Formats: sequence, C-alpha cells, structure tokens
Amino acid sequence: MFDQLGGPILALFPFILMFVVTSVTTLRERRSGTLERLMTTPLGKADFIVGYALAFGLVAVAQAAITVSYAVLVCGLSVDGAVWRLGLVAVCDALLGTALGLLASAFARTEFQAVQFMPLVVIPQILVGGLLMPRDRMPEALQAVSDWLPLSYAVDAVNAVTVGEEGWDLWRPLVVIVGVSLVALALAAATLRRRTP
Repeated sequence: MFDQLGGPILALFPFILMFVVTSVTTLRERRSGTLERLMTTPLGKADFIVGYALAFGLVAVAQAAITVSYAVLVCGLSVDGAVWRLGLVAVCDALLGTALGLLASAFARTEFQAVQFMPLVVIPQILVGGLLMPRDRMPEALQAVSDWLPLSYAVDAVNAVTVGEEGWDLWRPLVVIVGVSLVALALAAATLRRRTP
C-alpha cells in the first residue's frame, strides 16, 4: 500500500511544509519591520526574494534528504529509479512550495491570511493533482484543470522515478516545476510592497 501512496505523499509533504513556513516567516519579517529596514538599503525587491528563496532552498534540500531517506530506508518505499532522482524531485517540489509561499505572502497581511491561502493554492492541487486518483482516469474537464496545476507534475515526476522511467517522462515534469517556481518568484518580487500596510 505504501508503494502506491508513498510516492505521491512524498510529492505533497515538502510542497505544503515549505509553502506554510515561507509564507508565515516572510509575513513575520514584514510585520516586525525587518522588511522595511532592508528596503532602505540598496537591496532591491528581487534581491530580497532571491535571498529568501536561497535560504529556504537550503532548508528544502535538508528536508528532502530527510524525507526521502525516511521513505526509502524506514518505510520501505520501493524505487526502481535512482534514489538521488527522487531527492531531486523532492527538492524541486519544496522549492515550488517556497516560491508559491513567497508569492502568497505578498498578498497576505497576517499569518492567518497566509494560512488561508492554503485552500486556494494547495487543496485544489491535492484533489485533482493525481494524489487521490490517477490523472488519466479523471474526466476530461478535471484532466484539463490538472494540467495547469504544478503539483500534478510533481506527482508525475515522483511516479516516473519510482517506476524507473528516464528521459523526457522524468525531466518534462521537472522543467514545468522549475518554470512555475521561477514565474512565482518573479511575480513575488513584482508584487512585494516596500511599506508594511
């Protein structure tokens, strides 16, 4: 049973955790006045966002290593592909959560509002992202929605690694995840406010 559910859960866990941690931490920086003080320096909005992304990226790497090690060594997740590729997918997924968390924090004013973005950003991706039902068994309308949700590609990438697929079947979802992460970081930098409301 864990071989069927473990991979998709491995795609979900880093994404949700990094989304919550990033959005809440960034809002605390804003509410404490640290952001305003940083913005009085020659530091630009993009520099701030990239700096946060790099810092949380290190956390994402550590989290992915621990999560993948636990899933494979302790829980016995069978992986036909290379385990390092599973770690790479988990890191990319965590970075996606980081990027979307930074974007959500640009629109929220309190930590509670940031957490309220979860039903908007995370829950639809859980429902139609291939976690509960394989995407190819969904009705066409839900498949079309699923094609626009980045967590769907994270689930595809994890499933590709666990069954030992290589080539474009593995790398295409990772390209989509990285692309969405870069777009979310660019939007987060563009919408970052210099003053705390």
